[in-house]
Amino acid sequence: MSAPRRLVLLRHGRTAWNAEQRVQGQTDVQLDDTGLAQARAVAPLIAALHPAQVWSSDLARARHTADEVAKEAGLVPTYDERLREFHLGTYQGLTHAEIGARDPDALARFRRGDWDGVPGAETAHQVAERYAAALTDLVAVLAPGETAVAVSHGAATRTGLTRFLGWPPAVARDLRGLDNCGRALLEERSTGEWALAAYNL
Repeated sequence: MSAPRRLVLLRHGRTAWNAEQRVQGQTDVQLDDTGLAQARAVAPLIAALHPAQVWSSDLARARHTADEVAKEAGLVPTYDERLREFHLGTYQGLTHAEIGARDPDALARFRRGDWDGVPGAETAHQVAERYAAALTDLVAVLAPGETAVAVSHGAATRTGLTRFLGWPPAVARDLRGLDNCGRALLEERSTGEWALAAYNL
């Protein structure tokens, strides 16, 4: 087999809502000063892998993180709405404390990554399918030995990567969420299958 291809799945930098434990979902929240510093710090580490492509969710917090990575790597990012975070329905804009005050059991389920019962939210299946489809399209434009970066969000990434790797959906709930600007590394095997090489770097 020719040289393996690699995918770097990068979570966006911190936002004020992350710091407040406020549910973002697809609310278009900007990076805060800490998040921008995180993006600028991780950018040269990603650039050192010589990525050929940088794709990103089109939400501002991911887009601005991708912009820093792409600038450092000398690339122009591609924005793809399939890499967006879960739409989290009526929970968007609420803090964890506010959800817990309404329904402690709902907060416990939410913190376990069980979001299929959130009113108005996307299902895990929907997110897994769209995210994995984006990764499949991204891989298709890579030559042997090339690396690509997909900048996205914590819940969408762990849900989508399990689908892309062909793992049971329940595994997504067992994965710890990526830190802000944390990343997962996927590598292509000689069989053509993909494997998780590192998580939350």
